[in-house]
Amino acid sequence: MKQVVQNYKSGELALLEVSAPAGKPGGVLVRTAYSLISTGTELMKVSEASLSLVGKAKARPDQVAKVVRSVSANGLAATYRKAMNKLDSYTPLGYSLCGVVEEVGAGIDDVAVGDLVACAGNEHALHAEVNWVPKNLYTRVPDGVDPRHAAFGTVGSIAMQGVRRGEPQLGDVALVIGLGLIGQLVVQLLVATGVRVLGVDPDPARCELAERLGALRCGDPGSGVVGTAVAEVTGGHGVDQVYLAAGGNTNEPVELAAKLSRDRGRVVDIGKCSLNLPWNAYYEKELDVRFSRSYGPGRYDPEYELGGRDYPIGQVRWTERRNLECVVDLMHRGRLDVEPLISHVAAFSDAVDTYRKLNEGELKAVAVLFEYEQRADGPVEHAVTSVSVPQQVTARAVPQGDGVKVAFVGAGNYASSMLLPHLAGMAGVDLSDVVTTSALSGANAKRKFGFTRASTELGRVLDDPSVDAVFIVTRHSSHAELTRRALLAGKAVFVEKPLALSEKELELVLGAIEESGNDRLQVGFNRRFAPLLTEAVRNFGPRIGPASVRYLVNAGRLDANSWYNQSGDEGSRFAGEGGHFIDTVSWLLGTDPVSVYATATPGHQDLQILLRYPDGSTASIAYTTSGSPAFPKETIDVTADGKVLKFDDFARASVFGHKKWASSRLPQGRDKGQAAELDAFVTALRTGVSMPVPVESLASTTLATFAVGRSLETGAPVRIGTGDA
Repeated sequence: MKQVVQNYKSGELALLEVSAPAGKPGGVLVRTAYSLISTGTELMKVSEASLSLVGKAKARPDQVAKVVRSVSANGLAATYRKAMNKLDSYTPLGYSLCGVVEEVGAGIDDVAVGDLVACAGNEHALHAEVNWVPKNLYTRVPDGVDPRHAAFGTVGSIAMQGVRRGEPQLGDVALVIGLGLIGQLVVQLLVATGVRVLGVDPDPARCELAERLGALRCGDPGSGVVGTAVAEVTGGHGVDQVYLAAGGNTNEPVELAAKLSRDRGRVVDIGKCSLNLPWNAYYEKELDVRFSRSYGPGRYDPEYELGGRDYPIGQVRWTERRNLECVVDLMHRGRLDVEPLISHVAAFSDAVDTYRKLNEGELKAVAVLFEYEQRADGPVEHAVTSVSVPQQVTARAVPQGDGVKVAFVGAGNYASSMLLPHLAGMAGVDLSDVVTTSALSGANAKRKFGFTRASTELGRVLDDPSVDAVFIVTRHSSHAELTRRALLAGKAVFVEKPLALSEKELELVLGAIEESGNDRLQVGFNRRFAPLLTEAVRNFGPRIGPASVRYLVNAGRLDANSWYNQSGDEGSRFAGEGGHFIDTVSWLLGTDPVSVYATATPGHQDLQILLRYPDGSTASIAYTTSGSPAFPKETIDVTADGKVLKFDDFARASVFGHKKWASSRLPQGRDKGQAAELDAFVTALRTGVSMPVPVESLASTTLATFAVGRSLETGAPVRIGTGDA
């Protein structure tokens, strides 16, 4: 299928050929009929992409702040690679469309194949021929509503949420500043509510359009026409609400809002404009400034948008989806007319040229739609991802003359910044296939790293006998099942941590190894391969007596929107990444733990974990989220035999013994071992030697992460492998 994409680094726009998304439970596959260009938001993004790096930094200071924090935590080199990887990637455009349901996923019973639906979401309602849309981001379009009009559903919801934030009442007077696409919709929604509306925009054509749609009077902000109209309509008191639907860097909209508002009026920011509030003006009138967040409650909540978990109507009357339903219902009842807003309808095949014309001002429009060519042969067929289980699979070395043929399942930011750059430059490695849920992620990986093929179907890769190894770099909940299937298909498997999220999942993986005889498995525990840490261990020397290890992980707080917060589906944060630290300690001590005891602060924000080892060694892991981001993320102290090893966040290390050894700062910055880890994995495949970490150790580390949760529940130590102590 085809999809509109943009490279944020170069500014290039393209109509890219990518794989169609696969259907999944909890949503529907939709073939697009019309998608709407947001002439405000999307053109701002297109314009930003054409700026220099300095210009991009000025346009997005929030992202610059993230980069600065990342440099502090991960070093300049790793941060640079990560940032450049994100910049030099194709990103999708679009977030509002109407299309026909082609496939219904499990758990969906409110629409059927062939239904017309309006869809929302900047990850799910893209300018693409086919989209997968989760339950709470679509609604069925009533009979009689024009599909072109239903494509306005998302922007209509944005306007509606802004109006709801203003809390208008019958007979109020409102001022809409900015009469672009959102502003025109706000005008109509306010009029439908029984509010008298005035408008401001420097474009006379837009002012005239708003008046045709029900505004009393509109004019240029500098003409004085609107100020006079406000005084006449309100008796000199000022408007009850101001809706800021303007863009740009000028501060005039917020200054005008203060001037024309009544005492204790409300100012609602819907667009993205300068908000340098004049303190005296806003203080003297005690103005209530409110923000409207996109389509409504549920936006940016992964449990709502991806998990399909609705909010009770008694607690949240108007959610993201209910706003979308309301918009198409108003269209159905003739209370919202978007036909006058449609300035241009372009064939989807002309998408790139259409953006160019809009960006250069050649095409002046309030709203532009893409029209898609419809299939005449019915719904798209998607192959079921399944494999036949082999009777017996034995470990084998890749012939010396052949390259190791590698497939990736998942190509997100970690895979693209920490794994693939090393593999792409490794002699004897052939990047064969990349399989992703998002077709665009696969297309990006194929372009940047040289994969032969990109698809959204795993079955073909597992059935391909020429593929030697499968890398699984997906979300945590899928790791165990994908690993099991790949092992049974006879592939060597590199799976990012965690290997599994439950004992049952781990049993399935170990069962696949027993059934197939294929134990070529590696989990992405990279820290034991970090060059500085291995050098420090060599300088520490052999250990005779028991050791004491102290490991402080200053993990920091997660962004509220991080999918790591989806503990119901993806496991706890520690279950996801705690294996890193347990594996590192076990490697340092040369053995696996026999028991685990854990305590935590309220809400399990900070964990204290005590591991006991067969030789009497102990290790404490403090996993904290309440520390300062300025402090190093990981510090390790190992004490044994009159010696101390001190390791400081992959930047410095020292050993105190009969003689002191201290590292110098590494010129390449923090190296957490990914390159050496991948080299060890590929070497094992080429030579047929044992995998770098025995399966027994991988299982023990995984069980230890489970034991942390069980110990927190019971308040008692948990014995690894033999039940509770």
